[in-house]
Amino acid sequence: MKTVTLIGKPGCHLCDVARDVVVRVCEEVGATWEEKDINQDQELYRLYWEQIPVVLVDGRQHDFWRVDPQRLRSALTS
Repeated sequence: MKTVTLIGKPGCHLCDVARDVVVRVCEEVGATWEEKDINQDQELYRLYWEQIPVVLVDGRQHDFWRVDPQRLRSALTS
């Protein structure tokens, strides 16, 4: 089973949109997901502050800014 990690921050409109896509696709394919707040982790902030929201699949960067549902679905079912 693959795990999706959404890295974002509160008050971020793009993060809200990305969360909706992640939740929907993960429910469809049976993947698990988690969310991390970039403001709570200095290393995540250093790595991704210009790119949020960032989506990782099994710890590897998959997308940033906008999440394409079909692309995410393909990554989770391959």
